[in-house]
Amino acid sequence: MTTILDVLEKGSAFLSQKGVPDARLNMELLVAHELSLKRMDLYLRFDQPLDEAHLSSLREKLKKRGQRIPLQHLNGVIHFGNYSFQSDSRALIPRPESEELVALVETLPLNQPTRLLDLGCGSGVLGLTLAKDLGESCEELTMADLSTEALALCEQNAKSLGVAATLVQSDLFASLSGSFDLIVANLPYIPARDRASLEPEVLHDPELALFGGDDGLDLIRPFCQACPDFLSPGGWVALEVGHGQGQKVHELLEAAGLTDLRLASDLNGIPRFPLARKG
Repeated sequence: MTTILDVLEKGSAFLSQKGVPDARLNMELLVAHELSLKRMDLYLRFDQPLDEAHLSSLREKLKKRGQRIPLQHLNGVIHFGNYSFQSDSRALIPRPESEELVALVETLPLNQPTRLLDLGCGSGVLGLTLAKDLGESCEELTMADLSTEALALCEQNAKSLGVAATLVQSDLFASLSGSFDLIVANLPYIPARDRASLEPEVLHDPELALFGGDDGLDLIRPFCQACPDFLSPGGWVALEVGHGQGQKVHELLEAAGLTDLRLASDLNGIPRFPLARKG
């Protein structure tokens, strides 16, 4: 008889040998998802035996996790803010900092009703979370991405959350028209030279969503230049950028003629969130 505790201990040891960070936590999340339990419920069920169907499924997932396939892809779900999203290799796995960006945006004095654009939307976590949180004050939501695969995943998430959204395949603003009261963007910002230093899990995200040229700003530069043309008077733009890029992007937004510029830091003190308003 193999119990939950047996699986947790053996699986954690295996993942540790494979160099997986936070091996015990990973194993707990795999088992909890497999059994449709909350992670903390496992501590009350250590002696519960597992049937062969669950054991077989967990063996396969454990093997893949040991190959550094992301946990979010194996479980097929990410929890972001107060909501759950489908997750797979079609789009970037959002980092915790993206939740900080949402919280920051929700403190801004937005035009109401609000027309919202999530540019480079990926799985849709930024725009869909903001639309849910803003409620009726979100008059219109547009989700845009160059990747048709990412847009398909975003559409699935919009439907599961009950959010009405217009999805547009677009290379930055090329296929967009009109103006918006809020533009949020988490564009590719990893410098190509940093590829070798990335964790193996990160490289399971689409390259299109990761790399932004030699210095990481190949897409962010034209974005900053063009975004004032798509902002309503009083409208805001808010971005997430990489380590060491915040001040440069702040300057790009200023050069584009935007006002009320702000550069907020993440919880680690890294200036990561440039924000600006159209006067």
